[in-house]
Amino acid sequence: MKKVILSLLLLGTMQAQAQSEATPESAQDTSEIENLTKYVNPMIGTGDHGHVFLGASVPFGMVNAGPTQYERGWDWCSGYHYDGKKIIGFGQMHLSGTGCGDLGDIGLMPAYGDIELSREGLCSSYSHDKETCVPGYYRVLLERFGIWSEVTATKRCAMYRFVFPKGSNNARIIIDLENTVGDDTRETRVMPLDDFTLVGYRRSQGWASNQIVYFCVKFSKPMHNWLSDNINAPYGQATFEVGPGDDVQVKVALSPTSEVNAMQNMNMELGEIWDFKAVAYAASQAWNAQLGRVKATFRTERERTIFYTAMYHFMVAPQVWSDVTGDYMGCDFKVHQGADYETLTTWSLWDTYRAAHPLATLILPDRMRDYAKTMMAIYNEWGELPVWHLVSNDTYCMVGEPAVQVLADMILKDMETGIDPEMALQAIKASLLPTEFGDRKTRRLPLRGKDELAELGYLAYDGSEGQVVAKSLEYYLACWAAAQLAGRLGHEQDSIRFYDLSMNYKKLYDARVKVMRALDTKGQFRPLPENFNPGHQTGDYTEGNPWQYSFLVPHDVKGLVQLMGGDKAFEARLDSLFTADSDLGEHANPDISGLIGQYAHGNEPSHHVLYMYNYVNKPRKTQKMVRQVMDELYTDQPAGLCGNEDVGQMSAWYVMSALGLYQVEPCGGIYQLGSPIVEEASIALPGDKTFTIRTHGGSAKAIYVKKYVLNGKQLKEPHITHKQIMEGGTLDVYMTEK
Repeated sequence: MKKVILSLLLLGTMQAQAQSEATPESAQDTSEIENLTKYVNPMIGTGDHGHVFLGASVPFGMVNAGPTQYERGWDWCSGYHYDGKKIIGFGQMHLSGTGCGDLGDIGLMPAYGDIELSREGLCSSYSHDKETCVPGYYRVLLERFGIWSEVTATKRCAMYRFVFPKGSNNARIIIDLENTVGDDTRETRVMPLDDFTLVGYRRSQGWASNQIVYFCVKFSKPMHNWLSDNINAPYGQATFEVGPGDDVQVKVALSPTSEVNAMQNMNMELGEIWDFKAVAYAASQAWNAQLGRVKATFRTERERTIFYTAMYHFMVAPQVWSDVTGDYMGCDFKVHQGADYETLTTWSLWDTYRAAHPLATLILPDRMRDYAKTMMAIYNEWGELPVWHLVSNDTYCMVGEPAVQVLADMILKDMETGIDPEMALQAIKASLLPTEFGDRKTRRLPLRGKDELAELGYLAYDGSEGQVVAKSLEYYLACWAAAQLAGRLGHEQDSIRFYDLSMNYKKLYDARVKVMRALDTKGQFRPLPENFNPGHQTGDYTEGNPWQYSFLVPHDVKGLVQLMGGDKAFEARLDSLFTADSDLGEHANPDISGLIGQYAHGNEPSHHVLYMYNYVNKPRKTQKMVRQVMDELYTDQPAGLCGNEDVGQMSAWYVMSALGLYQVEPCGGIYQLGSPIVEEASIALPGDKTFTIRTHGGSAKAIYVKKYVLNGKQLKEPHITHKQIMEGGTLDVYMTEK
């Protein structure tokens, strides 16, 4: 009886938690909330080069539990691709939309009898006809064994149900600590605690160079046997006696800190519950509550499906990386106990600072404290703000110092961050100019060209770094963000120093060919090659070419306009970007995709460019191009993304643009207005406020905006501020075909 009471209490807690996932002041009873999960198609982005995760999770959960396929390669960075033919098991952690592969840790594979314990030996075929995925739930038939396999999730736990079609005393579930996604196993342990429970850990080296994850596994039936060479073997097998149609359910809990905490995570999130449907329902409700932060209607089902699937993909990360106790593994690889916030990981900041983080400040304001405190903890433990943080490691993937603009944006928007703005500014200064503001006694981190930035004002092609144009431009926009924050806090000299650095983009502009190009240490441009083609990538750029990077000045668009010859010349240059030959040359990076001319929507440096027409009084061109991208480069099919999802950025761009908003400047909260596709959208805000966007007269042809009216007053310019949105109200957008 006690177990029944505990199960009911835990289930009630799970459902209450799911209901409270909405902004606290605007939470509603779930009986009043429309089921928005039915508009999500998790298969979107699993084809082509989308690289999205497919499986079961809850919003921002540590666990992304789902199939890991046999196939490997760039298109299997998440462990799954729509074209894959075989499954080797179900991993508890997967990335979503990245360009590098890792994770897939702690695999489970149900089977019958003795099978070869290897990647090849574990394989089972499957078909999409017998595969289902909705938010919080995944199901597939493993054809080799005839075993139906289902999984759902909580924040830190996965729950499986394996249905064995025939009776046997040799049914089994294999624990696989060897085969994952793109990393190498360094150390493993798994051992039984009793007839129902296993604990262990896996240490690996991959994209995250020193990853360790602890786990606890609990079965609904007692193990008939536990088969393993020793406790450090990479494979173990739990065998069971089953009758025809019997199921074995499995709970798997993860922890970044210890096996004991993995057990604690399981006890707190699942306890004695073995009601699979109830856990799946709670996961669905958690998703529904988060999706309900924006309630939108559309003219077509296609648009609604793309929009809410984009919301879903946006909410996969950043992910929880702490236990229910608040304990987490820091960047210093020490266990930090009892944090009063949820520590987060999977920070794909070079991608997500552009749209995903501005979107988060609008619809996830209650999460900004976790964002900010995690970033400051990383700075305090490691010596600089995160670049591309993954499971306690910084991968240093991509370029720039993108956490600067994310942190500055939260503070400049007066978000509840729980951090000291002065300390945040110190972290920003030390991260951007470590030779001037960092701790020289303990400095151990790669400078990544920031010494040249401080000395020369740019990174030189004959210096210590490659990709110098991309790196310089990314540093400049971060410096501009630092200048804005320093100015807000009254630090005039710091503000001037960083602002002056941010204006050095002008030095990189080669007026002879009208693009940004690399300089040497003497300030001379790299010699122009014969038949120079700005559409061909060189080592001076990161996943892009001169065409795309010449517009990467979101912090000073007006200055860039003047640099390129004024409004008319700039407009013509933008026009040329969209009509240029799309030839990228034979050495082009595959990330340069989703092309309209040389505009590359499949990669992030281009994402703000469509909105630049607003700055030269040509908003209709912004409206036309934004609609073209939404209509042509996003679909409701598996190949529905024109490039890597990049941990929510591709989807966040769509959500923002569907609402008619986009923050071009890297921080501060000025949103350029575009051409919204929603009929009506309401954003729940703190303090029981709502901001509503309504379109009037919109259609497939009526994509242009006649006027924007905010709270009954027509706007003179096509932009709106974060403050205006957070005050609540209504933006009426009147559409026209002309």
